[in-house]
Amino acid sequence: MLQIIIILKGLVEIALFALLGQGILYLLAGQTRQHNPFYTLLQIITLPALKLTRLLMPRVIVDKHIGIITFFLVLWIELLLIYLKVQLVRSL
Repeated sequence: MLQIIIILKGLVEIALFALLGQGILYLLAGQTRQHNPFYTLLQIITLPALKLTRLLMPRVIVDKHIGIITFFLVLWIELLLIYLKVQLVRSL
């Protein structure tokens, strides 16, 4: 069980840092961000998380807010996995 949590935690960390990097590049690159190869790579990495968030959120929420909502959802998942990992290690 601990190995599964560690693997999930690693995948969530990748998504979390990719979302953070994409957000920083969004702010720094401005309108030219679509031509930035790193921004494109981060878009590819974060696409599954963004699509899942869009699927879970009601249509009232506009698409431009999905990125920040996804970031906080992934952050909460990361915190939950950290808690589960600590609990499992303490019980050993």
